Amino acid sequence: MSHEKIMILEDDCLIQDWLEDRLARESYQVQAVSTGEEGLSRLSQDDFDLLLLDHRLPDTTGMQILKTLRNEGNDIPVIFMTAYSTIEDAVMAMKCGAYTYLNKPFNIEEMLVNIDHALETTQLRREVRLFRKNQREMFGFDRIVGQDEKMFALFEQVEKIVQHGANTILIQGESGTGKDLFAKAIHYAGSRADAPFMNITCSALASSLLESELFGYEKGAFTDAKGQKKGLLETANGGTVLLDEIGEMPPILQAKLLRFLEEKRFKRVGGAQDIQVDVQIIAATHRNLEEMVRKETFRQDLYYRLNVVPLNIPPLRERSEDIRQLTLSFIDRFNHELKRHVDGVTKEALTLLCNYHWPGNVRELKNVIERAFILGSHPKLQANDFPIEIRGPSPTSSNLESIYPLPAQGIDIACLENSLVHQALERTQGNQTRAAQLLGMTRDQIKYRLHKRKKKHNQEPKEIL
Repeated sequence: MSHEKIMILEDDCLIQDWLEDRLARESYQVQAVSTGEEGLSRLSQDDFDLLLLDHRLPDTTGMQILKTLRNEGNDIPVIFMTAYSTIEDAVMAMKCGAYTYLNKPFNIEEMLVNIDHALETTQLRREVRLFRKNQREMFGFDRIVGQDEKMFALFEQVEKIVQHGANTILIQGESGTGKDLFAKAIHYAGSRADAPFMNITCSALASSLLESELFGYEKGAFTDAKGQKKGLLETANGGTVLLDEIGEMPPILQAKLLRFLEEKRFKRVGGAQDIQVDVQIIAATHRNLEEMVRKETFRQDLYYRLNVVPLNIPPLRERSEDIRQLTLSFIDRFNHELKRHVDGVTKEALTLLCNYHWPGNVRELKNVIERAFILGSHPKLQANDFPIEIRGPSPTSSNLESIYPLPAQGIDIACLENSLVHQALERTQGNQTRAAQLLGMTRDQIKYRLHKRKKKHNQEPKEIL
């Protein structure tokens, strides 16, 4: 049975019964009402997929019902039906948001085709709403990990930006700190969340291509311009455009961007007409724009225009308190994505992560955890699951004396060897091959020492009581 629910708002009992019966035979779930008051009441209480709306009703008009629905934010598709057709009414109905306009008496096959197409619109709108809901959840500020004081201060600043609806934002921070995550979070937390979020990396395209992508072009503007194309600024109207790596933008485009920021107008490449749009611009860069201004590689006036609301994301080495939480967050993520059941990270491994300087920031930490998931095989992530730059270089003959100085009273070399073998086996959960790798031995050498220790233990005389 079909799940689509259709309401018939029609005061003519014969038409109402005829439509109800015919649509029921098409497996639609149908409810029929005769007055505008009852129709609006049911529409507010239940989720219908389509409304068949008569123009003249006992207590109101279909046009007024349509206007009321749209003013309340209800975007249900409406098929307008009337026996008193005028061109003005048809135009008004379409302007008010009707899906289509049918004259009575109408052909039932034509009605069924329009119903089918209108329901496709309903399904598409629901998919879009679900997508936007998922985007809000995926890129919400609660998904950005940050317990450090610097991050708390940053979140407070961003909250004010979202609250007041800043139109120009500059995000600065080293590569891998999450500038794009903050840009998306600002977009999806703000009033523009239902409009597009578009982004472009200014360093990825040549100057001419970047201009075409941003501003679009007219047919014949250049050799391959076979037709008109809208640019990102036009496509994102009402939404947000992220200009990533703004410091790499060529000087000629810096001037055009400045004009757009000041006037909210631009011309397509090869075009003569100004196009006005309303977009939020978020510029992001890992470069020091102030230094670039001093060196005259970035326009000073554009820098001041972008720097209305600056956000500076601290590098991971300055927020070491977040490393543990980020690590656990990535473990949860990769458990889900890679179908593993890793139960956290060992204390030794976590210490290594917290002591590392992270030149690649959060992106590098994510990659390290993912690598450990792929190559590791223990219930918890181990220190040996991390690359050598995290663990530090293995001891060599040149630095052993400083790492392991000989005590003044000397040492029992056999006891030291047994202790190291025991620690290696404990760390590798009894895996002799991996324990041998830790000690620079072969598996046979490990087995020999275990056998030797066992044999010695069995030969020791027992104490006589």
